[in-house]
Amino acid sequence: MSMKTQNFDATSGGIAAAAAVLRAGGLVGFATETVYGLGGDARDDVAVARIFAAKGRPQFNPLIVHVPDLDSARAYAHFSDQALAIARAFWPGPLTLVLPLRADAGLSPLVTAGLDSVAIRVPAHPVALALLRAFGGPLAAPSANPSGRVSPTRADHVLAGLSGRIDAVLDAGPCGVGVESTILGLVGDPVLLRPGGVPAEALEAALGMALPAGGDADGDAMKPSAPGQLASHYAPVAGVRLGVAVPRAGEVWVGFGDCAGAALSLSLTGDLVQAAANLFHILRQADDLAGAGGIAFAPVPEVGLGRAINDRLRRAAAPRP
Repeated sequence: MSMKTQNFDATSGGIAAAAAVLRAGGLVGFATETVYGLGGDARDDVAVARIFAAKGRPQFNPLIVHVPDLDSARAYAHFSDQALAIARAFWPGPLTLVLPLRADAGLSPLVTAGLDSVAIRVPAHPVALALLRAFGGPLAAPSANPSGRVSPTRADHVLAGLSGRIDAVLDAGPCGVGVESTILGLVGDPVLLRPGGVPAEALEAALGMALPAGGDADGDAMKPSAPGQLASHYAPVAGVRLGVAVPRAGEVWVGFGDCAGAALSLSLTGDLVQAAANLFHILRQADDLAGAGGIAFAPVPEVGLGRAINDRLRRAAAPRP
């Protein structure tokens, strides 16, 4: 059923109006420092089910719960001393922790996809934090786009994909980080579940150990233990090739650094922070230009934020189900 999607400015009045929509069980797209999230009350089964319906998202893929501070997070998850130390070091920020779920958390089971763990974070965006405080509860908030498509870093991206399917968008301008949060599993031994806005090297330095990469404990690729682990994800309509130094005729070539002749560039200067911030916007632009020719990405180094960028690009290039 189509509805009119309201567009609120990031003023005190707009934030209050968005919070009222959320309290009524509605869905609001809102900016975080990473990408725009599609927020709904994480305690409300109907609101969470509407998130899945609006996105067309598989229900086995858990959602991240957003809260305004560490004290709030402790109402929903059990924190070990190690988890507390990591949270204090990196929150607010683009880091999601997967932690044991409290029995009395009161979250919708749709949020955790039936797991006994919860993915939770404190965003580092003043509008997101103001919205969370005005709402007064936890928000389940995957990226505000149709499932599997390019993540939104601007309000108009949200509207392009979800207008008529969600209640409102709270427009706070473009997102600064541009790739989703890093996901660190701390249910048992630390494991990197998804690279993202906090470089893995920074977490390894804080933990004093190398981080193995992991996923679902049963090895079931169709039941990931954290968001963003499906193989074909962040997918444009056009086909994608990676590590391309010389594009084929008809391909839209996206450069990184010195790539003379590239139609678009993640960063002309080879800056990984700039490339991360531009990634999803460039994917959209390339998809609009590609037609049947496809998209070719120049190599991006597999270090720091480059790991997160390449993770997204590999998912964009993966065979479609």
